[in-house]
Formats: sequence, C-alpha cells, structure tokens
Amino acid sequence: MKKRYAILSLAVLITIVSTTAICFEMPKFAEAQTGNLYYGAKGDKVAEVQRKLKQWGYYDGPVDASYGPKTFAAVQQFQRKNGLKVDGVVGPATAAAMGVTLNTGKPSTAYTPSRGGSNRNDVLLLARLIHGEARGEPYIGKVAVGAVVLNRVESPKFPNTIAGVIYQPGAFTAVADGQMWLDPDQESINAAVDALNGWDPSGGAIYYYNPAKTTSGWIWSRPVITVIGKHRFAR
Repeated sequence: MKKRYAILSLAVLITIVSTTAICFEMPKFAEAQTGNLYYGAKGDKVAEVQRKLKQWGYYDGPVDASYGPKTFAAVQQFQRKNGLKVDGVVGPATAAAMGVTLNTGKPSTAYTPSRGGSNRNDVLLLARLIHGEARGEPYIGKVAVGAVVLNRVESPKFPNTIAGVIYQPGAFTAVADGQMWLDPDQESINAAVDALNGWDPSGGAIYYYNPAKTTSGWIWSRPVITVIGKHRFAR
C-alpha cells in the first residue's frame, strides 16, 4: 500500500513539474507570435541574424538557426555597441538596426524602392546614417551620402548589404560616436528614399570626407568626383 502511494505521489509530482514547465514556456511562445527573436527560438530568421552578427564580428559560433547562449550574447554586444536596449531580444528596433525584417504575421507594409529591392528597415537605417553624418549639409549632400552607401553595396570591395556597409568597422564616424542613433528628421528620411530610388548626386563615389575634419592621410589620395557642401566625394 505504501509503495502504491509512493508511486502515485511521484506521478502527481511529475505532472505538476510538467505543467509548471509548460507555463514557463508560454510567454516565449507568445513572444514568438509577435515576430521577436529570443533565446530558444529557431528558424531562418535566427540564421539571418547569426550571419549578420558573424559578418560584423560579434558572433563566432555556427550559423545553425538556433538562438543559443552565443547568439544571445552576440545580440547583447551588438545592442550595447549601437545604443539599443540591451535585452538580448531581436525586437523591432534591433531588427531595424540589423536590416532584418521580422515575421509579424501581418500583411507587409514595407516600402520597396527600386534600387536594390530594399525595405522599410533599410530606409530607416540609411536615414539614421545620413542624419548622423550629414546634418547641416544641403539636401543634395544628404542624398549623396546615402548614395555612397549604396555604391559600396554594389562594389565588390565592400559588404553587399546596406547594414553590412554601415556597420563595417571604422567606416562611418556617426556609427563610432553614436550620432547615428539620433532620431532622423524628415529630410534625412526623404534623402534616404531618394538615394534608394536611384538619385546619385555623388557621381558614383564610394568615399566622402570633410577636409576640415579628416585625420586620414590616405583619403586625400582618392580622386575627387565632386564637392557638395563641406564634403568631397571620391572614388
């Protein structure tokens, strides 16, 4: 009889533990329905995040589409470096910074300009870079800065995505000093859209610099294509 009660008690305990475990998993499932990527998630979007983090030097693990401890730590490092909320979750803000489109389960409203098939995340990312790099410059100069980013995307010398070009180590002062994370004004957003739609006032430049501020001797050796505002645009 005692043995039977012991077996019954053990079965009840297992049931309680299992039920508790399910309850703890439910918030993760609910979070997944919003499209956010979190510890324990799996799938193509996780692999996309891993590839980007690996390309930028934040992640050294395998691209296995599984959001484990290394991916979690890499996301936190990316967030910390780029002035985002450090929670290890790839939500809308972090996804936009990475150039990743989350699966929200809703019809897509992403803006798709003609150049490069970019989406709304790319528009915001490019607008942030333009605002950080070219505040105070004439509108045409802002578009030209955006065009330089896109020219780099198309060049075999640089990463082949907008996010990859922008986050390439040492590429842009605004990323290094955090000015990129100021909210872009409407003019910067418009300039990003114009650049994405094919307007290139830079004349095909892949570099630009302000001669009054640059500390690089190498950049002076690049052939200048045009001068707009305080920036020289070069190839």
